[in-house]
Amino acid sequence: MSYKAEYIWIDGTEPTARLRSKTRILADGAELPDWGFDGSSTNQAPGDHSDCVLKPVFSCPDPIRGGDHKLVLCEVYLVDGTPHETNTRATLRPVAERYEAQDSWYGIEQEYTFFKDGRPLGFPERGYPAPQGFYYCGVGADEVFGREIVERHLDACLDAGLKISGINAEVMPGQWEFQIGPAGPVEVGDHMWVARWLLYRIAEDYDVSATLDPKPVEGDWNGAGAHTNFSTKAMREGYDAIITACEALAEKAQEHVAGYGADIERRLTGMHETAPWSEFSYGVSNRGASVRIPWQVEVEKKGYIEDRRPNANVDPYVVSRLITGTCCEALEKAGQV
Repeated sequence: MSYKAEYIWIDGTEPTARLRSKTRILADGAELPDWGFDGSSTNQAPGDHSDCVLKPVFSCPDPIRGGDHKLVLCEVYLVDGTPHETNTRATLRPVAERYEAQDSWYGIEQEYTFFKDGRPLGFPERGYPAPQGFYYCGVGADEVFGREIVERHLDACLDAGLKISGINAEVMPGQWEFQIGPAGPVEVGDHMWVARWLLYRIAEDYDVSATLDPKPVEGDWNGAGAHTNFSTKAMREGYDAIITACEALAEKAQEHVAGYGADIERRLTGMHETAPWSEFSYGVSNRGASVRIPWQVEVEKKGYIEDRRPNANVDPYVVSRLITGTCCEALEKAGQV
């Protein structure tokens, strides 16, 4: 007997990396071996030194093929045994380990937009649909587009054992969101990348593409983000730690914006529930702030914060590395651990 292992990795495309995958047939019960690929075809190596290495780091059941088949997320390494420069998971790992005792939790809200025939799903061939508003969490064929794909994706993530915690229609036709978390700094990225792969793969069956473009339609339409909810043990137990985390994010605001996804200035304009990319603010129940403190957190004096700046196209490993490093270092210095 044998099983199919779909090896998935993140390529070197700039400014936004893409997912790649290929299938390996393994004997029943066989461990997942390292594997190679042509890095010259993925923007990760020159043609005269094209070999790169895939090292499995996370696997789960393959909900599309079923049976004993697996999805295998990999880190990319060079043949000399060092992590490839595009391997952002390897850069995150030492930061996550350094602050492991603070028990960071993440929840990432992944927005995305379905496209078909060159326009968002639900947009007419000419002109525009009715203004945004009724589409958010809507119901009915005149307000919701692509639900069958979304439901299949949700079921696939659950069958794969991913930490998906919800879905909802967003404010523009063809725009949706799913949430991954709560999960640790590395785990949230592992589950997010596999969930993205499943989304793209399932949408193939409908001749639909899913894009993470942060501003898929110019004009009076919301962009697409990846709002990131974050807490540590100290934040879940007291309000002072929450303020410390917000102030720490303020001090490194532009460093974070630079790592929060390509074309972020197109989305963070100060309109459509965003704060300007060049300014930093935080506030209670304020969706126009860079960082929102939920109202119940202020009432209960403990909980989490929501960084509303990350783009839909952000690398989740980069987000958790930046937030963990910035906030946990500040909390450690303040003795709030």
